[in-house]
Amino acid sequence: MYAKRLDNLPPYLFAQIDKLKTEKRAEGVDIIDLGVGDPDLPTPPHIVEALCEAVRDPSTHHYPDYTGMIQYREAVASWYKSRFNVDLDPKTEVLALIGSKEGIAHVPEAFVNPGEYVLVPDPGYPVYKTSTLFAEGKVWEMPLSEENKFLPDLDAIPADVLKNASLMFIGYPNNPTAAIAPLSFFNEVVEFARENGIIVVHDNAYSEITFDGYKAPSFLQADGAKEVGMEMHSLSKTYNMTGWRLGMAAGGEEFISGLGRVKTNIDSGAFDAIQRVGITALTSSQQSVADACKVYQERRDILISGLKGLGFDVAAPKATFYVWMKVPDSMSFARKMLDEAGIIVTPGTGFGRNGEGYVRFAITRDTNRISEALERMRRIDF
Repeated sequence: MYAKRLDNLPPYLFAQIDKLKTEKRAEGVDIIDLGVGDPDLPTPPHIVEALCEAVRDPSTHHYPDYTGMIQYREAVASWYKSRFNVDLDPKTEVLALIGSKEGIAHVPEAFVNPGEYVLVPDPGYPVYKTSTLFAEGKVWEMPLSEENKFLPDLDAIPADVLKNASLMFIGYPNNPTAAIAPLSFFNEVVEFARENGIIVVHDNAYSEITFDGYKAPSFLQADGAKEVGMEMHSLSKTYNMTGWRLGMAAGGEEFISGLGRVKTNIDSGAFDAIQRVGITALTSSQQSVADACKVYQERRDILISGLKGLGFDVAAPKATFYVWMKVPDSMSFARKMLDEAGIIVTPGTGFGRNGEGYVRFAITRDTNRISEALERMRRIDF
């Protein structure tokens, strides 16, 4: 009944976690979910109010522009200029997305021929691999190791792979490792891509979730970045809008155009009312973002302190709302946490084979629940 390509797809990790969570709750277990990175903080009130106003306007009820409202794309360009000092032409170098996941999933359809390699970080966001498989490309895993600060070793990629590679995914601040990358790394990536004729897609969904005074750079700040690729950004994490589904692709005109050609044949664009909300989010005060980061930093500090007190080797991340922790066996640790403490953490193997030996905590629950989770962990014999 199913197409053969589905045989190559692994089960989607978070769908499996949802299934386990439902089963445990049916048994009466009080679940503390530190698995999926879905912010528990509400969307800021001024953004909610903007939606109420926009959705009442009948002009937003029709098919949207395929590439996005020009006003939204102008707001994106303005935000990139003020945040990263990056110049973008809103007409040709910005594309509205129905969330960055959608853009990531469709990129290989535009640029990867059957049998061509896509360079994918491992561990990494699962959609990098699945989108490659849907496009009938071949995945080449770039291991992310603690020894290399969870940055890919570009020199380790074999010449025969590079010869047949068309695309590379990277993402910093990183999911799942919470690693950060300096601008110098992005400069190296640009030079690498130029030398090997590879298109770069940078997943920048977590650039605004940062701590301790750290400010994450954009890939587009690297010299020549628009000549080799694009960047995906999302309003989901920045403004607690995961369910609203709005993001953007920004970069070189030919890359934005290629992705746009795929999208015009697949979807009809993001709801205009949501795009109006996006304009409000990007152009109004960013205090809500700063406030959210303070909340996450407090949670991070409580979790890190508690885990270290339990004897775990864990570092405090500078960005994202994830904590990436070493464990002897990721699946058995995650299962033990669920069965013996009712806590959901994400096994590192769900992000690729190089995620073995780690689990990911999402600090998307309040301090009381995080403290309770730590108390439950103290009763487990690890």
